[in-house]
Amino acid sequence: MPKNYALLVLILLLVGSTSLFAQQKILFFQTDWGNELPMDEFLAKVKADGYDGVEVWMPGSQEAKSQLKQGLKKYGLKVIFLHGTNNGLPYNESLKAYQPGLQEILKWNPVKVNSHTGSDFWTLEQNFAFLEVGEKMAAKAGIPLVHETHRARFSYSLPMTLEMLEKFPGLKLTLDISHWMVVHERLIGGDDPFLQKILPAVQHIHSRVGFAEGPQINNPEAPEWAKAVEVHLEIWEKIIRSSKDEVFTITTEFGPPPYLPTVPFTNEPIADQWAANLYIMKAIKARLQ
Repeated sequence: MPKNYALLVLILLLVGSTSLFAQQKILFFQTDWGNELPMDEFLAKVKADGYDGVEVWMPGSQEAKSQLKQGLKKYGLKVIFLHGTNNGLPYNESLKAYQPGLQEILKWNPVKVNSHTGSDFWTLEQNFAFLEVGEKMAAKAGIPLVHETHRARFSYSLPMTLEMLEKFPGLKLTLDISHWMVVHERLIGGDDPFLQKILPAVQHIHSRVGFAEGPQINNPEAPEWAKAVEVHLEIWEKIIRSSKDEVFTITTEFGPPPYLPTVPFTNEPIADQWAANLYIMKAIKARLQ
């Protein structure tokens, strides 16, 4: 055996893993949450700022749907659709209503469908029914259906999400960990043993930064939030570098007021939502270089 054989093998393994990661494509999506621009202006701005696509709810009117479809084609942008359980309806009605909306979305052939699934007021079995129905429809269409970790949904907490993952091993998640930061009232670190069990199921990220008392810090550039931003970046990097997906998707999702704090009486936002999302996209890109 050559003297430096072990060292050579190690180098080849490292080069191989670096090469594999280099082949992975990261797509960034901008949210239309809070957008007040006409669709064409919004999509033009998204494209100009370096995003690959948008994440949106299905528009309510045929005219708005047409504007979205034309704009996506005009600017060469991809789309992830949001979908959700109407937990304002009785359970059986909500389950029935979930299906036609998802069917319409799947016909658009989006990159993914991000679902706000179930309710924290329903049983594990009731929420499980939505996963079964949704997965069957999405698998038939060949489009990933990912379920967002979100307050008021089945995934409102880490323990409940773990319980569902044990019952539904094929569960695919959108990690918006900002919700869990406030639900569990602490900055959950990347080495958390419960979180470690969740991370392999994550196929999409909502990159909003939360903290122990809220789901959104006011400005990710402010030095007082450096620790919170670092904790989130560490988790997101770990997910992306561990992912076996050839294409990994991230939506920057700092939201408008009231998620974005405002000045009392004037209701003026104290920071810029678009700037926050652009900043966090650049921070993630820098982290992955």
